[in-house]
Amino acid sequence: MEVGPLSTQSRDILVVLPTLGERTSKLQHALESVRDQGDGVHLVVVVPQGKKDARAIAKNSGATLVDDPGRGMSSAINAGLNARTTEEFYMWLGDDDAYRPGAIRTLKSLLHSRPQAVVAYGACDYVNDEADTLWTSTAGRLAQWLIGIGPNLIPHPAAMIRLDALDAIGGYDEDLSLAMDLDIFLKLKKTGSFVSTRQVVSQFGWHPESLTVQDRKQSSAEARLVKRRHLPSWAKPLEPLWEFPVQWASGLAARSLNRPGPKGQSH
Repeated sequence: MEVGPLSTQSRDILVVLPTLGERTSKLQHALESVRDQGDGVHLVVVVPQGKKDARAIAKNSGATLVDDPGRGMSSAINAGLNARTTEEFYMWLGDDDAYRPGAIRTLKSLLHSRPQAVVAYGACDYVNDEADTLWTSTAGRLAQWLIGIGPNLIPHPAAMIRLDALDAIGGYDEDLSLAMDLDIFLKLKKTGSFVSTRQVVSQFGWHPESLTVQDRKQSSAEARLVKRRHLPSWAKPLEPLWEFPVQWASGLAARSLNRPGPKGQSH
């Protein structure tokens, strides 16, 4: 582990940013959005040892560098979580995502105002490669009620989690590669309440290279497995009533990326 130049004092937010180190321009934007949140943030970048450019960019941003174990996203996030020092809250940011100004302050205030809440989340813009907003997720409180049977409307870069609650459920399931955030939210829902705001706090990269879009069939299958795992036994026979419409809607959203954009360009 390499430690960047930021002070370790008075940091109560742990931001874990896993990256393969291949999208350095997007990574730079993501890192800048973290630094713009102000003091109190411990930024941990999990990156393969051989990605020198990405490591240099991350180190210059003041991040703690952690070597990627090379066993998938869940393992990378858990490795970042192991760099925790005194932080109380945690967020996960993708290297093609970014925070909106004031995002961390907003979510932290929500958790401070609700001591029993284990997750705070806000709205999120889904953007393409040109940074155009395709749509905005503003499900609010509805998202926490739908999450067990419908789509996951709590984007991971828009959520803040109490670290003690995350530790209590054992961190991320390393057998999952795409629906690990859904699994975490469903586990946390059993331990405490969620609190939300309709303020846009982040942007999520929705483009053909993102894992969510590239592997949408696998993502849908894994999400279904996770939701079924958390269903009570009496509800499992009823699952097809809501699951197939959810799969259709998710596929439609992903296919929209391949439609021609302005002047014949594709998203």
